Amino acid sequence: MTTRTGRPPRLSRAQILTAAGELIDKDGADALTMRRLAARLGVTPMAVYHHVRNKEELLLLLLDEVAAGIRRPELPGNPRERMVLAARAMHDTLVQVPWAVEVLTADDLLSPAALWYPEQIIDGALTCGLSTEDAVYAYRTIWYYTAGEILVRAAASRRRAADDRPTMRDKIFGSLDHSEWPRLATVADRWAELTEADIYEQGLRALIDGLLTDH
Repeated sequence: MTTRTGRPPRLSRAQILTAAGELIDKDGADALTMRRLAARLGVTPMAVYHHVRNKEELLLLLLDEVAAGIRRPELPGNPRERMVLAARAMHDTLVQVPWAVEVLTADDLLSPAALWYPEQIIDGALTCGLSTEDAVYAYRTIWYYTAGEILVRAAASRRRAADDRPTMRDKIFGSLDHSEWPRLATVADRWAELTEADIYEQGLRALIDGLLTDH
């Protein structure tokens, strides 16, 4: 019996996924490159390529990790409420990993486990009386609303983390001319509070009500 000698592998796939997740959590999916990842791990890019073929495979593995932990709440019988709760669950999962939204909105990478969300939303829309086409359009509209809300908040959060100085928005709203901008000037001192409030579900319900009008 022969005994394998030599140094053990310096890297594991798990280590690579952890480091990649940390990198894109901080700087976004576009910032992830195999070279930057290798530098973060203290190895050569070829050491990373030994475990994953390319950035696309790496992102798919990360999406699979996210999908494995998706929240699947028990859904009610009311189809409209099923749509709301499925969309809310989708939002609450992805808001923890906004980089995944950046990847998914490119529309070429997807983990099959994540199909639970569109399945439930489309089923609810069909049960409410929408045609197949309109049910798909309804899901797409809900997805765009959800993805946009997450991406806007994530971008603002990254900006604030990188620079705590007052934003240009703060400066402009702090000196609005009431005669020129009467409505905005009235709420200028509360603008940040009002626009940063979590009203996702309120907007979601209004959106679904509009999509299901007359059904």
